[in-house]
Amino acid sequence: MPPRARAPRRIEVVRADITSLDVEAIVNAANEALAPGGGVCGAIHRAAGPELAEACRPLAPCPTGEARLTPGFALKAKWVVHAVGPVWRGGGAGEEELLGACYRNAIGLAERAGARTIAFPAVSTGIYGFPVARAAPLAARASLDAWAEHPGIEGVLFACFSEEDRSAYALAAERARAPT
Repeated sequence: MPPRARAPRRIEVVRADITSLDVEAIVNAANEALAPGGGVCGAIHRAAGPELAEACRPLAPCPTGEARLTPGFALKAKWVVHAVGPVWRGGGAGEEELLGACYRNAIGLAERAGARTIAFPAVSTGIYGFPVARAAPLAARASLDAWAEHPGIEGVLFACFSEEDRSAYALAAERARAPT
């Protein structure tokens, strides 16, 4: 039997509710306690059902820049990768490195679980205050870099809440793909 042909890798950017996407893993912009919160985190917990919070409890705490994996429960996605992004403190507290690590660790964890597709929200750009104009290029570059080590991931999708965020992530993804 011939080997399965590799699907072309792709990055997509959409304005969408991450809980409704048809991907194998979605990323929760989690807090270190992996507890239900507001924003994307709250939406994911509500859509997945109370089992998600129960599955998260023994996995906490999760340090900033790291990620943990749970089933998706009532979500379309089989997996939820809980990634803890940094709180923006002005840029001098290692926030960029931590955000990049957050994306790379999430992709690695999803691949080890067997996922081929993963969707990210705009991690850390909500209540954590990371500027979108700085977060988007970091997210795109870290995702592309992670593919070198995690060839099982065939698609990365950035699910943005606003049109402004979608535009910033689309531009960042296009620039990250451009030859240097």
